[in-house]
Amino acid sequence: MSGEEPSRASRDGSARPDPDAVLSSVFGYDAFRGRQRQIIDAVMGGQSALVLMPTGAGKSLCYQIPAMCLDGTGIVVSPLIALMQDQVAGLRELGVNAAALHSALDSGQMRDTLDALDAGRLDLLYLAPERLMDEAFLSRLDQVRLALFAIDEAHCISAWGHDFRPEYRQLATLRTRYAHVPCLAVTATADAPTRSDIVERLDLEALYSGGFDRPNIFYEVGIKDSPRAQLLRFLQTREAGESGIVYCLSRRKVEETAGWLADQGYHALPYHASLPADVRERNQQTFTREEGVIVVATIAFGMGINKPDVRFVVHMDLPKNVEAYYQETGRAGRDGLPSVAWMVYGLQDVTLQRQMIESGETPGEQKRTFHHKLNALLGYCESTTCRRQVLLRYFGDACEPCGNCDVCVNPPATIDGTVPAQKILSCVYRTGQKFGAAHVIDVLLGADTEKIRNFGHQAVSTYGIGAEHTKKEWQSLVRQLVACNFLAVDMAGFGGLKLTGEGIAFLKDKRAIDLRLDPKQTGSSSSRARKPDPAATLDTEEDKALFAELKALRMSIAKAGNVPPYVVFHDKTLIDMAVKRPRTLEEMAEIHGVGQSKLDKYGAAFLECIG
Repeated sequence: MSGEEPSRASRDGSARPDPDAVLSSVFGYDAFRGRQRQIIDAVMGGQSALVLMPTGAGKSLCYQIPAMCLDGTGIVVSPLIALMQDQVAGLRELGVNAAALHSALDSGQMRDTLDALDAGRLDLLYLAPERLMDEAFLSRLDQVRLALFAIDEAHCISAWGHDFRPEYRQLATLRTRYAHVPCLAVTATADAPTRSDIVERLDLEALYSGGFDRPNIFYEVGIKDSPRAQLLRFLQTREAGESGIVYCLSRRKVEETAGWLADQGYHALPYHASLPADVRERNQQTFTREEGVIVVATIAFGMGINKPDVRFVVHMDLPKNVEAYYQETGRAGRDGLPSVAWMVYGLQDVTLQRQMIESGETPGEQKRTFHHKLNALLGYCESTTCRRQVLLRYFGDACEPCGNCDVCVNPPATIDGTVPAQKILSCVYRTGQKFGAAHVIDVLLGADTEKIRNFGHQAVSTYGIGAEHTKKEWQSLVRQLVACNFLAVDMAGFGGLKLTGEGIAFLKDKRAIDLRLDPKQTGSSSSRARKPDPAATLDTEEDKALFAELKALRMSIAKAGNVPPYVVFHDKTLIDMAVKRPRTLEEMAEIHGVGQSKLDKYGAAFLECIG
């Protein structure tokens, strides 16, 4: 680390920087959050551990600061080049000696980085697991003083995780080859089995959890009706110039949705694995370096994104499990400012996800696990209680009703669904278990259709017994019975509904069940919750005008330096400037997120803007 910092004695008697001093002078923060300091002290004492913290809670500081304070280089395992580049650019802006090794470097850059590693000039080196575990590189590391290993996105190690990567499994050998070097595995997303698997495979000594709550995110789930119209209504509730991500399940849908949004006047760009590499890179760079860009993407997009001011994440299709949903929605509001996770889903989503599980080549035990995880997500979608409570409970966490989700803001009505469920299941059975939801509902409502007459279903005992609910309400009730696995959709049988073992048991046991009545779709509930405007904490028009001027200055500096704007300063830092209006460099140094390096580079320019 460059610069002179207050220090304390290291274990070998030499001086080393103090973590509190590094936090203040390098990162510009007044105090550690949560368990950060406890984790840093543990690592600096030689402990290896798993760290669970929500996105935006400061996991990276838990290994970056020890790497700057300890002798040697911190080796950081990162899965994507974009993420490495982003982290290194941010650290270098702070005056930290950081570098990355990846395929995008030319031979000269690669040689310079390796020379810096060999000479002990690096605080942090980022690289992919494949490059790290190359025997030639490990032999090189044998000759280097190492401060620590940090394994980012550590859930990739576990086959029980939602994003398993076989190359991550090899990292376990680091724990035997470099037993004296502390190892920190960090992730924002891991359920209990995944956590246990990570700890066991890496032989870690401790687990530190900072909880899973992202209190600044408003969670909302709607029922898929006219999804494009619903998306447009949602976007119309947002402030102009916001950045966001829209996730779609298929590449075709990504292309079509991005094109349609562009036709509606939005700056929307597609991102999926089949796009040419240069197009993907260009679209990602546009998203990170400009404001007001919406990326429409498959799950191929996101893990490498460190953009702090993503104000909304949209799911146009159901993700495969709670972990995937949590991680993808976690890309919103990394700066701690109000943001929204908005999703629409329907019966077809449930059917498709279950079909994908069954058609996969995974063994039976793993398929059962995948079904269990999907069912947990469906329970979240159909919840009649606070969504944040349901989400956190899945990860073994807890909270009071949050007041910052659609269920808290607009609670759905619930009914005793026992009799309606019995009617649906009986009607499915009596019509032969080969017809889709639309026909079954027509039978329940006593409709006079050609299809009913052709099959003689006007004569079955369930014909016309469902007049107490509308067609839309019956559609919701059928969807919920599919979600709780009382009914299955036979895709091979053209979408026909069939009773499952659980559905048959429900009828036999005469169990009771509560079901929800979907609230009427009147736009986004988030518009009635916490104000999503990034400048919401600015009380006066003068403050808001200054904030806009500071953002314009930041953009010009970022373009001149060829870096994303947030690498210069986060929105939260600019808001602090606009509110406190520092007049001197000493006062500017007290602003949140202004460390010594950035004070030296940008302090005078921002003081002049403030006037």
